[in-house]
Amino acid sequence: MGLLAAAGQKHARATPTACARATKRHSKLLKKLPEEVEKLQQAYPEARVELWSQDEHRIGLKPILRRVWARKGTRVRAMVRPRYQWMYLYGFVEPESGKTSWLLMPTVNTTVFSLVLSAFAQEQAVGPNKHLLLVLDQAGWHKSADLVLPEGLHLLFLPAHSPELQPAERLWPLSNEPLANRVFTSLDELERVQAERCRWLQAHPECIRGRASFHWWPASLNTT
Repeated sequence: MGLLAAAGQKHARATPTACARATKRHSKLLKKLPEEVEKLQQAYPEARVELWSQDEHRIGLKPILRRVWARKGTRVRAMVRPRYQWMYLYGFVEPESGKTSWLLMPTVNTTVFSLVLSAFAQEQAVGPNKHLLLVLDQAGWHKSADLVLPEGLHLLFLPAHSPELQPAERLWPLSNEPLANRVFTSLDELERVQAERCRWLQAHPECIRGRASFHWWPASLNTT
């Protein structure tokens, strides 16, 4: 018996032509990005330099609906119990290697983002011998004058309204996988499931590399 895909949520498909148009609009960034990596390596010739990307994703007790397969002639049901309690998944990715880092936090603001950057820098051993260029969007808490930036971590901001240039945006369909079409009783339960999924993704960088490694993304210029 045949199968059909029942629509719970529509997924946009990026065509090569659409991707070419998107990157052409931001050709200045595509030129600037490898220049910034090289500039950082020249400024710290004895240090290891890596290029990462970062973004935030809101998750909560409002169910994420996705398409599912069902037999023809059957009615597809999705259990929903919308409640408006949220937390935020902070995702870091090095597209070149597929390495990721994740933090679950209750909100987004400058203070929390400072804590997230500190934890990330400590995890990745960022400092005098290792410098990271982090590509991110222009959210207010990313650009705040009160943001505490760890030594060795450097920020590069994307043009406004350009999610197509953000490799970290490709993380969310993967991190959402165990959350889709599912009702959680509490944020604690949601956190446990999401944390387990993040640990799995960290252990499988090949899954990330295929999604986040854009053809124009420059390679790190490591000399050490």
